[in-house]
Amino acid sequence: MKKIKILLIALGLVSLLVAPGLVKAGDVLMMATTTSTDNTGLLDELAPVFKKDTGIELRWVAKGTGAALKMADNCDVDVVMVHAPASEQKYVDMGVLKDRKEIMYNDFVIIGPDSDPAGVKGMPVVQAMKTIAAKKAVFVSRGDNSGTNKKEISLWKVAGMSVPDKEAWYVQSGQNMIKSIVIAEERGGYTMTDRGTYIKYSATKNGSPELNVLVEGDKTLFNQYSVLAVNPAHCPKANYKLATKFADWIVAPETQKAIADFKLLGKKLFTPNAK
Repeated sequence: MKKIKILLIALGLVSLLVAPGLVKAGDVLMMATTTSTDNTGLLDELAPVFKKDTGIELRWVAKGTGAALKMADNCDVDVVMVHAPASEQKYVDMGVLKDRKEIMYNDFVIIGPDSDPAGVKGMPVVQAMKTIAAKKAVFVSRGDNSGTNKKEISLWKVAGMSVPDKEAWYVQSGQNMIKSIVIAEERGGYTMTDRGTYIKYSATKNGSPELNVLVEGDKTLFNQYSVLAVNPAHCPKANYKLATKFADWIVAPETQKAIADFKLLGKKLFTPNAK
């Protein structure tokens, strides 16, 4: 009788392991994400916890938001974590992505040298953009269709200007945010960055960066991050089950607290706001 009980228990465990909807050992979730979640080190903090909690290994490619969304369209990933709501909605409308969930936010800031050659410190952001252009001060744009680049382009338009991409003072780096900040630093110019990446940059300078926040606080500089699953109707091989598990996990109270607790130089890089 004892042997029969042991056999039944073993069979029950096997049935649990193969039951539909349960995670199998070795499951891997592929994600495309914006460079800020990677550059700041946030994903390096979250990924091991996600694996511990779910058994799923998270692997990611860090691109500008435009490139990350394109990877979803090409069926190269299962889920995206990005920060360009209008572009996200476009891909939802196209049927490429679904189940958008807001997870956290920070804000965009314009940074520059203490000498502030254009004199923009404390200005509203649109006035600052106009002033930088009028004084032909060096401005480094990512120029890579990232979420930050999309926001910057929208601000030139709000300022009543076309993107000054033919001007000598306007430098398009084609690089991620940290590298673009370094270029602005080398040229004594300005750039726009999300605050989380700026804090990471400051931390690499032991809290004494060459570039400082000069323009901040406008409502238009709000920077929302969201997670979206790749739609299996568009990409039949996309692992929608794992994408959903990740989305549910990252909006859970414990993970939201971990995001809130993620700090450098004693400063919060992202503020959780899952609904």
